[in-house]
Amino acid sequence: MKTIRGKEFREELLQRNDSSQPDLEFDRNVLSIIDCVRSKGDQAVLNYTERFDGVKLERMLVTRAEIQEAKKQVTEEFLRSLRAAKQRITSYHEAQKEQSWFLNQNEGIMLGQKVTPIDSVGIYVPGGKAAYPSTVLMNALPAKIAGVSQISMVTPPQRDGKINPHVLVAANEAGVDRIYKVGGAQAIAALAYGTETIEKVVKITGPGNAYVARAKKWVFGDVAIDMIAGPSEICVVADENTNPIYAAADLLSQAEHDERAAAVCVTTSETFAKALSEEVDRQLEELDRKEIAAQSIEQYGRIIVVDTLKEAFDIVNRLAPEHLELMINNPMEHLASVRNAGAIFLGEHAPEALGDYMAGPNHTLPTSGTAAFSSPLGVYDFMKKSSVIYYSEEALAEVAEDVMVLAEAEQLTGHANSIRVRKAGK
Repeated sequence: MKTIRGKEFREELLQRNDSSQPDLEFDRNVLSIIDCVRSKGDQAVLNYTERFDGVKLERMLVTRAEIQEAKKQVTEEFLRSLRAAKQRITSYHEAQKEQSWFLNQNEGIMLGQKVTPIDSVGIYVPGGKAAYPSTVLMNALPAKIAGVSQISMVTPPQRDGKINPHVLVAANEAGVDRIYKVGGAQAIAALAYGTETIEKVVKITGPGNAYVARAKKWVFGDVAIDMIAGPSEICVVADENTNPIYAAADLLSQAEHDERAAAVCVTTSETFAKALSEEVDRQLEELDRKEIAAQSIEQYGRIIVVDTLKEAFDIVNRLAPEHLELMINNPMEHLASVRNAGAIFLGEHAPEALGDYMAGPNHTLPTSGTAAFSSPLGVYDFMKKSSVIYYSEEALAEVAEDVMVLAEAEQLTGHANSIRVRKAGK
């Protein structure tokens, strides 16, 4: 694993997600899929599923019988762990739910904010080669807590035309209303615009491959989206007391996701840096996904040696990492130094994997430096707010002149007149 000094650090890690030079051919392909689904509906979705997933489907909507069959295929141990995760995720997210509020500032004036759940959401869950029941819980449960009345889920089918049983059981446990055997850009288009079978939704959430991410970008505006997720990333802040075995394991837990995942450690100790590099090499040989992780570490894995923790946190805040682990002495004391991070893990016994499955906070996090301005997925993403304004006749009269002056300054005489006619009692 490459070790560099803090002063050598530039923008190399941030540039891996640079989209300033878009792939026009890629975009044309995605837009072609979206347009085809909009015009041809179910038939287009079925054709693309056969073409990209190698599955000729008779129906896209998962039946109750298929869910019952999936329940028989998972172990009691899995179901017990899934329900434990559900309980913790639910408990955490219930604290996020916002309430409507109202203020009576003066006699005759009532102002407020009405909080309302969105009507429908479509959740994308990656599938086909892998299964992500945790992603189901992290997207569906906050929507359920928010009060979304219609939750749909799309996920690519396996080669046998079925959905992975762990994903199906998770969707059933989370209260998903409709499950469709559809993936890729065609699934995003179907959720955004609707087909004969797939109902249009108000918002689309969930991670996916490059086609899914780009399709979400192109349908945004016609529907809302949560974020455009990039490759996974982790940053570990370490000192001379950090356990290199733990740090290496956590770095590799992200490197195994994707060849473009970034695993970075910022440390104040050159001795630790050397031990960590050796430990990463050792543990890498033991991974099932060794080839993927090795490419990630080679291209985007870095150990950055700095002189002070202040310098370390300057780098952290420039990176704005998806996952940040503070594996240093008294990590709580340094929490205020973190401005930009998707999720912050404190101490050596709070590994990133804990957050992925069981801790409770959402694992759908901002990537590619977007933690500088955005937040983890939460209940608030499935709710919207409306301003509420009430003025009595007397209260309006008190501010009428000021409203008209401001309206006329903007040359909006119709605005001014809407106040004038009331002031005149007409």
